[in-house]
Order: sequence, then structure tokens, then C-alpha cells
Amino acid sequence: MISEAERAILSLIDDSQVIAWTRELTRIKSVVGVDPARENEEAAALWVAAKLRELGCRVEVAEVSPHRPNVLGLYDTGRPGPTLMFEGHTDVVTVGDLSQWTVDPFGAEVKDGKIYGRGANDMKGGLVASLLGAGALVKSGLLTRGKIKFGICIDEEGMMTGVKDLINKGWADDVDACVVCEPEENNICFCQKGGLRLEIITRGVMAHGAMPLTGINPLPRMARVILKLLELEDRQKQIYGWDPYLGWPSITPTVIQAPPAEMGEPQLNVMPDRCRLYVDIRTVPGQDHRQLVREIGDLFTELEAADPDFKAELSVIDDRPATFTPRDSDIIRVTGACLRDLTGRDPVYNGVPGATDGTFIRAWKNIPIVTVGPGNREIPHHVDEYLEIDQLLLSARLYALLAYRYLMGTNY
Repeated sequence: MISEAERAILSLIDDSQVIAWTRELTRIKSVVGVDPARENEEAAALWVAAKLRELGCRVEVAEVSPHRPNVLGLYDTGRPGPTLMFEGHTDVVTVGDLSQWTVDPFGAEVKDGKIYGRGANDMKGGLVASLLGAGALVKSGLLTRGKIKFGICIDEEGMMTGVKDLINKGWADDVDACVVCEPEENNICFCQKGGLRLEIITRGVMAHGAMPLTGINPLPRMARVILKLLELEDRQKQIYGWDPYLGWPSITPTVIQAPPAEMGEPQLNVMPDRCRLYVDIRTVPGQDHRQLVREIGDLFTELEAADPDFKAELSVIDDRPATFTPRDSDIIRVTGACLRDLTGRDPVYNGVPGATDGTFIRAWKNIPIVTVGPGNREIPHHVDEYLEIDQLLLSARLYALLAYRYLMGTNY
């Protein structure tokens, strides 16, 4: 049941402001990798910093790399209590083929109860909801213990350098729980898949395509590697099975380059001296990433035994462990109670099919995380990306209520 104090907090959330701020932030192009000098997170980060200051937070704009700053916000009651962090990211992915869009990807057009635009769903809506939800709590003056932190990061869509920098600079050291505001249809996601990104190189000897026996072809050797990886995937599925919230573990070859891109253009009549493969491995809780890497190394040993010309190298590009927060932890329990009271329905519990910045926050000192936010979870990165306004407004109220209950120690 929502108390009178809680109703007073929720009454301070202005729906028109939530929508207006989401549209405003969506219009800021923060597409990384298109034009690093112009289209990066900087303008969006400075917008967020200004809004946090308006809400009464102490703010630090912490540059991770040129023109790519994290925004760190703090509201401290000055009284002992837990610290809750809201985490989001300012970067969005490219729009892709503009001709396929039926709306301006940075127009933030509103129609049929949705805000359209690149990043509206993933995840500028959730970011704004956290600002104005927590902002309502701050404005109410009813929070009398603990701290609210904001970690608004760069590069979540890339190598997650933003959240890594946040952790390295100590911003998460005193955090007791974290809300990751990703688009999950306001499902309570208490687990998420891990990610292991690999580069594999097979080496050969360059030769004329008409005289392949004068060289060593790395491409068929890479084909054997791929077949072995698919066999390993089957074994992992047999061992770990189907997770009811995350599905199957997977080992997915995603990119093949022969020769590698930095070594020049491929030619039809030239057999290259090396072949590159990128592999995207997604794991479920319980899988050991180091063991997986060792098993892939063992596959190379098998192939070398059968082919004296087989030579391969393996590099780990990034390692993101799977996460699990117990359903009976305070942050999950409070989030569930808040959603039940706000909607009159039992909440939906789920898992995140990919990795988020929360991957590293959870791994850092075992901080409990919940991933919950507005937006259809299948829409991120799509053409004509959109955000449902009713979910956005619910999230703002959810964040206000769960922050109040978690920080005040309300027993639900």
C-alpha cells in the first residue's frame, strides 16, 4: 500500500516534464563512432549534468577520453544510511540506413502514445525517469537518511569503458545497491547473461590463388575452428541447459576477415596469409569464462595434432561475467513491492539477454543490482526505435518509490 508520504513524493512528478526531458535528450545526437569530434556523448553528458544540478545534486563531469565524459551525481542527506545508485548511459548506436526510417531519428516525434527516435528506448527514457523520479524524492524533503548516487556513463554500447572508469575512480565503493535503468518493459531483471568476446587468428602462407599448394591457406583452418566451436557450444548447452530467464548459452562466430581489415583489400586471386574470426560468447550464471578459454585452447591442440600446418592464436577482447542477484535481496524485494503497489498487479521477473554496465557493477564488491526500466526490450537498435510513454511515466514513479523505501529501510 502506498502511504500518504509516498503519495506526496509521487505527486511531485510532472508527466509533461518527464516527456519533454526525454524528447529533449533524444534530440541530442550522441552516436559514437560516426564523427568522434561532433557526434559523441559530450553534449548529452553536459545536458545531464545541468539537470542534476537543477535537482540539487553535487555533480562531477569526469572525462574518460576526449569529449567523452561520465557524469557522476550525488545527493547526500548527511545522515547515516545506505547508498543507492541509478546507472545509465548517454551513448546510442548508429541509425543505420536512414532511408529505412519513417521518422526523423533525432526528431523525438510523439505519436500513438510513443516517443520515436534513436536512443529514446535505449536508454534516454530510463535515464530521464531516474533523474525526475529521484528528483521528486529529493524535492519532497522526506528522504532523511542515506545517499542517492547517479552514474551516467559513456560507451555502454561499446567496450563499456565508462562504467569501468567509474569503478576505477571509486564511485561505486560505497554503493549498497544499484538500479540499472535499461529498457526491460519494467520487468524486474535479477540476472543477466555474461559476454566473452574473442579474436581468433589462423595463420598460413600467402600464395597465388592459381597455385595454392605453394602456400598454406588459413581459411579452411578457420572453418575447422568454427566447426569445433559449434561442437563446444553443444556441449555447453548439454551441461548448463536452458535457463528459464536467460535461455541457452551460446558461442556465435560473428565476423570473418581474410585478410584482416588493416592488412589491405582482399583479392579474388590471392590466398591470404591469415584469417581473423570474432566470436561473441554469451554465458549463463555458473559458466566459468577462464575454463571456456582453456577449452578453446584445447581445441587448437586437437587441430594442430591433425594438421602440422595449423597455427592459431586466441585473444580475449572483453570479459563480462554473468550476474545473479538473489530474489530475496532487499533491492529486488523492494522493487517488486513498489511495482505491485503502483500497478495493482504482480510484477514480472526476468533476465537480461545481453550484458549491461551492471555486469561490472555487480562484479565489483558483489553489489546487488536490479535492471528495470521503460521500453520494449526487443526495440533497441531497431529502425524507428520508440519508447512507450505509459512505461516511461511508470518508471519515473517506480524509481521515486523504490529509492524512498530502500533508503528509508521500509520493510516490504
